[in-house]
Amino acid sequence: MRLPHVTRTQAGRLFLLATATGWGLNWPVLKLVLQDWPPLFARGVAGLIAASGLGLLAYGRGERLTVPRALLGRLGLAAAINVFAWMGFTGLSLRWLTVPEGALLAYSMPVWAVLLAWVLRGERPDLRGFAALALGILGICVLVDGTGTGQILRKAPGIALALAAAILFALGTVLERRPIDLPPIALTAWQVGLGCLAMTLISLLTEASEIRGLSLPSLAGISYMAIGPLALCYLSWQAALRRLPTGMATTGMLLVPIIGTAAAALALHETIGSRQMLAFVLTLSGVGLALRRTVAPASPTACASSSAGLAR
Repeated sequence: MRLPHVTRTQAGRLFLLATATGWGLNWPVLKLVLQDWPPLFARGVAGLIAASGLGLLAYGRGERLTVPRALLGRLGLAAAINVFAWMGFTGLSLRWLTVPEGALLAYSMPVWAVLLAWVLRGERPDLRGFAALALGILGICVLVDGTGTGQILRKAPGIALALAAAILFALGTVLERRPIDLPPIALTAWQVGLGCLAMTLISLLTEASEIRGLSLPSLAGISYMAIGPLALCYLSWQAALRRLPTGMATTGMLLVPIIGTAAAALALHETIGSRQMLAFVLTLSGVGLALRRTVAPASPTACASSSAGLAR
């Protein structure tokens, strides 16, 4: 039997769907693991395992693993923003937030990038940019306002952490537009490794009393986090970027919070009400407009270098 021919674009879309699915499923998996391990330790250990695997893969492919001294500062900043802040803060936010709330707030970062580029670089938004800002901020206000005063106070730390992760990631995108001159897999291994090493060390100093033995589901979750979102999904993301326009690939990442929310509803019974649904529609519409405005000129290398943090 002859197999149907798959075009380059069709293959890219399949890789994109696989990436978004893997990263989306990571949200409820992380929430499950947090029943046994604290957030920084869980994310840190999974990231160190993934970084080791990616480093071995880079070495096997003949990629340069040594980092020139001139790039150490930029690499450290990228690891701090793209990995430590993004992965660490979003993981911590799930102590107070549901998966739909955390994912929506975290994936608002392209909206904040429009605002920060205006404030810091004087890049006044066009009509699409203003619409992105309005929709994104309105969606977040709808989400927060719908929780009630008592709930807002209870969830305030989680809201602050998720927004801080999004805003810091956006800040890194605005301030650092040049890709770091390292091979892509080696670059991701270094970013994930450095960021997750810092997470693990801080957790051992502050969360040691919360670290205990893993249940079988949590062990499976840690394994999935290391092998799937932080390793295989990164490779499928690279494959998607090689076959699709950068704007299409990056906009396709809007599937991540949607898949994460659907998976959390099925696995964790976290429901999403009408107000949350409205917040999703508003915020993701704003994010989509911001991505269409900002990522079209970006190079695949630049998107790849930031995907280390997005590998949720």
